Amino acid sequence: MFAILYSCKKEEGCTDPVATNFNSDAEIDDGSCNYPAEGCTDSTASNYNPYAILSTNTCEYIGCTDSTADNYNIYAIYDDGSCEFSTTPYIIETPFGFPNMIIPDNNPTTIEGVLLGEKLFHDKILSGDESQSCSSCHQKELGFSDGNRFSAGIDGIIGSRNASTLTNSGWNTSFNWDGSVSSLEEQAFEPVVNPIEMHNTWANVETKLNANGEYLQLFKEAFNINYIDSNHVVMAIAQFERTLVSANSKFDRYIEGNEQLSASELSGYAIFNSEKGDCFHCHGTQLFMDNDFHNNGLDHEPFLDIGLASITNNPADNGKFKTPTLRNIEHTAPYMHDGRFSTLEEVVAHYNSGGIYSSTIDPNMKKVGIGLQLTEQEKADLIAYLKTLTDSDFLEKK
Repeated sequence: MFAILYSCKKEEGCTDPVATNFNSDAEIDDGSCNYPAEGCTDSTASNYNPYAILSTNTCEYIGCTDSTADNYNIYAIYDDGSCEFSTTPYIIETPFGFPNMIIPDNNPTTIEGVLLGEKLFHDKILSGDESQSCSSCHQKELGFSDGNRFSAGIDGIIGSRNASTLTNSGWNTSFNWDGSVSSLEEQAFEPVVNPIEMHNTWANVETKLNANGEYLQLFKEAFNINYIDSNHVVMAIAQFERTLVSANSKFDRYIEGNEQLSASELSGYAIFNSEKGDCFHCHGTQLFMDNDFHNNGLDHEPFLDIGLASITNNPADNGKFKTPTLRNIEHTAPYMHDGRFSTLEEVVAHYNSGGIYSSTIDPNMKKVGIGLQLTEQEKADLIAYLKTLTDSDFLEKK
C-alpha cells in the first residue's frame, strides 16, 4: 500500500522553461524558479525578457528597415513589411488659355508616380518578347506619335489606324480614334494585351515586375503597395502622360505678347479662324481640338472604317473620328486616322477641295462640291501658321 501511494505523488520544482533551474520533470511549480539577471529589458523588442534585471544590449527589433520610409526604425534588424511612404505632389501648371486638367481623385499626380510611369513608358518589359515599349509607337521627337502610317506590333502585324499623339492628352475626355475609352488609365491597359501590339498578358507583366527589386521599391514609394498589379502599372503610366504638356510654341509666345508672327503666319492665322479656312470649328481654343468626333469628308459610303459607330452602334456616327490636337502638327505626320496624308500640303489640299459628301458628313464641311478656293499663297500661309504650333522645347527636352 505504501509503495502505491508513493508512486502517485507528483514531483514539485520549477516549471518555467525560461528559468535557469527549470525542471522538465516537475509537474507542480513550487516557487523555486531562478531567472537570469541579464537580458533584453526593452518590452518593444522581439526577444524581450520580462525577468531580466540588467540589459545586455542584446535586444532585437523587427520593423521597417528602409531608411527612405516614413516609419523607418533605426533599431530594426528584421523587416516586417510595414514600411510606409508619403508621396510628393506633382503640380501640373495650367497653361495660358487652357482649362483646368481633370485628374482622377483615385490617381493624384505625384513626383514618385510620374517618375515610375516614365520608366514604365520606356521599358520593353511590358511587351511579350521585351522588344517594344510604349515609346516605340509614341516618340517624343515626333510629338509622341511614331511617323508611320500604321504601327507594327512585336509579331510584325500591322494595325489599321495611325498612332495618336499623346500631346496634352491630360485634357482629352476620350481616347483612340473611335473614342473607345474615357481615361488615360483605361487606355494604357489595351496595348499590353492587344495581339497586334505588345501581345502580352497582364499576369506575365505582373510576374516580371514583382521579380524586379527596383520596381518593387519604386511601386512601394509611389503607391505604398507590396505587390505590383496591373491597376497600379496603368496608374503610373497615366500620371506620366498627364505631364506631357505642350504650350510654348511660337504662337503661344505671340498671344502672350513675347514674339511676333510673320506676315505669312498672320495671314494663315486669319484664314484658320475665319469661314475662309473653316478650321476653327473643330480646332479652336488653345487645345486646338474640341474633344468631339467628326466626319470630315474623307470617303464615300460604305466606309471601310466606321469609326465612332463601331463603339456606339449608331449609324449616325459612321465615318466619325476623334479630332486630334494640332499642336506640334508639323512633326506628327502622317495625318488622319489612317495616315493617308503624308504632308500638311496634302491635308490642306483635302480641305480646300471641300471633301467627299456622305450622309454623316459634318455640318461644318459646308464647301462640299465647291471647295474653299484658297489660292496657292493662302494655302502656304495656312501651313506657315500651323507650323507656329511647334513647341521645340517639348519635343527636345530630356
